[in-house]
Amino acid sequence: MLLSQFKAIGRELSARGLVTSHSGNLSVRFDERMVITRRGSMLGSLTEQDLIETGVNKNDRFTPLASSELQVHRAIYRATKAQAIVHAHPPHATALSMVEKEIVPKDEWYNVIGRVPVIGWGQEVKPGSFYNEISEALKCRYVAMLYGHGCFAVGQLLEEAFSFTTVLEEAAKVLCLLKSLNSNGLEQKK
Repeated sequence: MLLSQFKAIGRELSARGLVTSHSGNLSVRFDERMVITRRGSMLGSLTEQDLIETGVNKNDRFTPLASSELQVHRAIYRATKAQAIVHAHPPHATALSMVEKEIVPKDEWYNVIGRVPVIGWGQEVKPGSFYNEISEALKCRYVAMLYGHGCFAVGQLLEEAFSFTTVLEEAAKVLCLLKSLNSNGLEQKK
């Protein structure tokens, strides 16, 4: 059953262009253990071997196989009540993260995700970096962006975290369209 959940969300992320062939990662927590996608796995075609079980607080023999974002997932689980995490690379939201310090939906999605902070703005971002800042931001919101990299969304289920990821990308698309219209001399109605 767990594999089918990971596969369904991985396929959707891939089909919607929210990850590239080998980017993004998923995890779920079970008390002091977690299942996370393998380093370099293809979310669009996950297999049983792509799911790595390891500790939330300590390493074990499977830790080296886990996603390069393991440290971020661990920090989020330690700081929040999240039971699932989706890390994706939504293109419109990622583009906005390089020009805005926060992404503020201008449509109905504001009521779902509110203001989305951009962590590490203007700094060099590497996998596993800014884990304290990301986990702190997710204490009081469902999704946070990492500058020029991607988003981390939390939920009680993978499906819920996936939903917040898609909401962020839809809101970012609207913002990008508005910016495009404004740059072409069209005024935004107030």
